[in-house]
Amino acid sequence: MNLLETIDTPVGSYAPDFELPGIDGQVHHLRRYLEKFRAVGVISMCNHCPYVERYLSRLKNIQAEFGPKGFTLIGLNGSNVDYDTRSSFENMKAFARHHHLNFPYLWDSTQDVTGSFGARKTPTAFLIDTNGIVRYKGKIDNHPQDASSVGEDYLRTAIASLFDGREIDIPQTEAIGTTLIWRN
Repeated sequence: MNLLETIDTPVGSYAPDFELPGIDGQVHHLRRYLEKFRAVGVISMCNHCPYVERYLSRLKNIQAEFGPKGFTLIGLNGSNVDYDTRSSFENMKAFARHHHLNFPYLWDSTQDVTGSFGARKTPTAFLIDTNGIVRYKGKIDNHPQDASSVGEDYLRTAIASLFDGREIDIPQTEAIGTTLIWRN
């Protein structure tokens, strides 16, 4: 395992812009998403993380709930395929089809964008407002083992607060999940 120094974009600062290929064959630009949507949620994820598996239905529900209000999720795969080929670009396409993802899934082959965001685990959520400012970062909720449990739904609450013009009460949490493996 190789550790990489990340930039760690803090809450309140500008999110790193990116141009990355998606599994749809298109190049996706964060700037263009910010021109089109009121907010964007970037989720550091991969195909082989058991935590991502647990959260997929919740992420799809968040997209379905807030999409009509001007929001989109973007899955960001910055996994080291030299270490584990399950997160290769071709496997990303199969993963998205199998799980019926309702949001874009992008490939960060160099890990530069993932490192710039400061993601260290999958999944990690980053909520970005229309001005490109990171307004929330961390875990999706505090009940990863059971989607039906009552608990804190950090990402959902942050999106709702942002859309209602309210301050986000908990702007940062410590992400839980699988530690990212970095290239040499």
